[in-house]
Amino acid sequence: MRPDTPAENVDHTAEAARLERIAGLYPEDAEALLLRAAAHLELSGDRPAATALYDRLLSSAEGLENPPLIRALKASNLWEYGHEAEARAIIDGIRAAAPRDPAPWVIVAEALESHDELEAAAETFTQGARLLLTDESEPPSATHPLLYGRHRVRRMQGMPHDDWDTLADTLHATATASVSPVSLDELHDPNRVWSLGSENPAELKAEITRLRAELGAHREALSRPFPVAVLHWPAPELTELLSAYPALSSEYPTHEEHLTTIESSLRELASSGTPNLGIVTGTVPSYEAFAASEGSSPADATLLPQYATTLAARGRAVAWPPQRGAGCWCGAGRVYAECHGAE
Repeated sequence: MRPDTPAENVDHTAEAARLERIAGLYPEDAEALLLRAAAHLELSGDRPAATALYDRLLSSAEGLENPPLIRALKASNLWEYGHEAEARAIIDGIRAAAPRDPAPWVIVAEALESHDELEAAAETFTQGARLLLTDESEPPSATHPLLYGRHRVRRMQGMPHDDWDTLADTLHATATASVSPVSLDELHDPNRVWSLGSENPAELKAEITRLRAELGAHREALSRPFPVAVLHWPAPELTELLSAYPALSSEYPTHEEHLTTIESSLRELASSGTPNLGIVTGTVPSYEAFAASEGSSPADATLLPQYATTLAARGRAVAWPPQRGAGCWCGAGRVYAECHGAE
């Protein structure tokens, strides 16, 4: 489902069932696929079934990439169909555990906000920001929703701007300069928010028209295609791959050359104007399962780009180039700019 597909054109129950079937075929991606399935169940109105999926994931916590995210989604979902006490307990547990990923913080803070717990929501956004914003001059993009959410709630409370609110304004202006002139302050104006609940038809219609215009400006950014992904093999995986399928040695003479080829290929694509580039990391068991699903031998080199595309379509791509100050994609433990990002 593309982000710009109208919700009324989607059978959310059928889509959830489809994703569950795919999760059975690709257990290594079950977490991401079942989370998407749970989201469709929530949209279909079957919130108990969504909770059952979250519980199914949490019952096999071993090997999960992001248990706090699943708990946060479960809490938000529970609160929506009357399980407030359980939701609050989960939220308190997440805040106490202090996860290092911004997403759980944003989800539980927005759950509090949606139920008019503005003070608790502001405290949660602030707690997450204080924990994760180590470099306030250039925070990672993943932390931007924390700042935006905090800004929104504080505007609703009538609080004066502080340094983080100013930073949120600056980040939003930079990110949307090419698509929308609307500032974050205007977007979060309490009068605009409250006007959506107005009983005055003319006022409500005017605000809806304005929101539609703003959302239309973001349509292109929201409907980007899957990334153009290049396949990366970590050294142990490449050794295992070539040991099992020597015919692929012509594709990968050495691991060092493999890494150099990845970086040069991505730079060539970027210089040609190709947008939304990414890297997917392969594993031998996953590749063998893919080859079996295609009725082909893993030794067939023509499967490699198809495997990369499939991984990208399943949400396994990591954006390239990494953000400033981030570690290199190769996994060497060095900053990208001092590793493969060096000129």
